[in-house]
Amino acid sequence: MSPILTAILVLGITGLVLGIVLFVIARKFKVEEDPRVGQIAELLPGANCGGCGFPGCSAFAEACVKRDSMEGVKCSVCKSEVMQQIAAITGHAVEAGVEKIAVVRCSGSCENRPRLRAYDGAGSCAVAAMMNGGTTGCFFGCLGCGDCVSACKFDAIHMNPETGLPEVDQEKCTACGACAKACPRGIIELRNRNKLDRRVYVSCVNRDKGPVAKKACNAACIGCGKCVKACPFEAITLENNLAYIDFEKCRLCRKCVDECPQHTIMAVNFPPKRVQAEQAEVQETTESNTSQEQ
Repeated sequence: MSPILTAILVLGITGLVLGIVLFVIARKFKVEEDPRVGQIAELLPGANCGGCGFPGCSAFAEACVKRDSMEGVKCSVCKSEVMQQIAAITGHAVEAGVEKIAVVRCSGSCENRPRLRAYDGAGSCAVAAMMNGGTTGCFFGCLGCGDCVSACKFDAIHMNPETGLPEVDQEKCTACGACAKACPRGIIELRNRNKLDRRVYVSCVNRDKGPVAKKACNAACIGCGKCVKACPFEAITLENNLAYIDFEKCRLCRKCVDECPQHTIMAVNFPPKRVQAEQAEVQETTESNTSQEQ
């Protein structure tokens, strides 16, 4: 027998023996997966966004099955109907979570925040934050490189070319939190959606004193505290020259919006106040006519 055939025969037998050994080991140490894990995984979006706090959808599905309860286990992407289906599979009750949405807390548009220097480095907010702190006089606001856009797996946030700021698509946002984690300045926050998707928040994170903050950005919070005094629900605090609205306490009365001299407090998805006044007047007239008829 030639040396070549001998080598081929030896390699073939060796491969066959090793294959049999691996097969036996695999059968012996095989881990049986709970079929419920696969059922839950099929219900999940498969985005592996990490918004649930687990490495991916598979890890989330395993956690749902292995835990004794669903406390603290919630997929921010899944709707309540899907979570109820998961609850039915696991046999555990699901907490009724509050829907949230990503909010960009910066009004430093190109108009409000003039550019003082150029930046020729990598197109990354994380790199820009380490290199020169951005191109404006504000060392707290948006850097405009779009790290949040790259991090979003749901195409729910985009850079506005006119303002230079990211904008959240409230129809697509799943509140996974990826954009908030990607922002080195921490200007993106997850807040409650509330009724009719209405939100009131301070669109600024600048902690400089009033004159310095206003010089850097025309729409900066100057820490005057007028909003704090105006709030009847004690939902606003002033710390480090910056006002913050606690969305758990806020009742969306918008009194703070009227008091802010910088127009830094945003009220989203509210009807114009003129429309509200007209509606109140119509309602008052209707009630008056009804009482007269009676």
